[in-house]
Amino acid sequence: MKVGVVVKESDPDVIKVSEEFGKWLEKQGAETVFRTKKDFDNPPSPVSPPEDLQIIFVLGGDGTFLSAARWVGKKKIPLMGIKFGDVGFLAETEGARLYEAARKFIKGEFSVETRMRFNVSLIRKEKTVFSQLALNEAVIGKSGPAGLSRIDIEIDNYFLTTYSGDGLIISTPTGSTAYSLASGGPVVHPVMEAMLLVPICPFTLTNRPLIIHDESIISAKLSGKSAEPLKLSVDGQKEADIYRDDVIIIKKSNPVHLVTLPDQTYFDVLKTRLKWSGERI
Repeated sequence: MKVGVVVKESDPDVIKVSEEFGKWLEKQGAETVFRTKKDFDNPPSPVSPPEDLQIIFVLGGDGTFLSAARWVGKKKIPLMGIKFGDVGFLAETEGARLYEAARKFIKGEFSVETRMRFNVSLIRKEKTVFSQLALNEAVIGKSGPAGLSRIDIEIDNYFLTTYSGDGLIISTPTGSTAYSLASGGPVVHPVMEAMLLVPICPFTLTNRPLIIHDESIISAKLSGKSAEPLKLSVDGQKEADIYRDDVIIIKKSNPVHLVTLPDQTYFDVLKTRLKWSGERI
């Protein structure tokens, strides 16, 4: 068995847990490949993971998980998130259940769920100058407090509208519980075939969140009256400046694969993270 472990290196307690977990994996006969979130955030990025990895355990929060998903790229290696950070919508279980979850994987008591991703490309003078896979979202917004962002949106070559305000979030269903939710977007089940357009502090009240089919191709560019430059951010980790004649193309790409356990559902995670319960009155 060959497994990967990606760790949130800024937390000494998580580092200690990962070291103990690595020793435990060795006793189970596993060869382990370790990486930290810092490896992915500071270039040069590490080489892509070995093809024969059977799983990657991600010990940390959502930021660590997003870094691990970017490392996997288009490979079909499944990820299992173990929550040690402050936010953990992408985690399958809590840190206290790490060994229980690992034992279930070794016994084959798991399933694999696919989560949609899209590719974000920034085109400048007919050349692609920026390209990233997004598991959560792409954000087009102001780089400072001044001015108003005005973003022209086309869907499948059909002009939809100009979003005016602080910016626009284009989200996957998985990302619907991230920045999109904080900006008033809906919670969408992560296996839905959809993309979300959620305006950030819209100047026009008729600009409302919109859900479209995931096979659609979204084209975005600055309108003539927009503040310039705007900032393009993918999963809150990779950024680029956007200028007047640039075009952003967003379209569905290879999914990421997540390990799920038989006694855990998406709604369990949702209720725990959002602190939902029964009637409070």
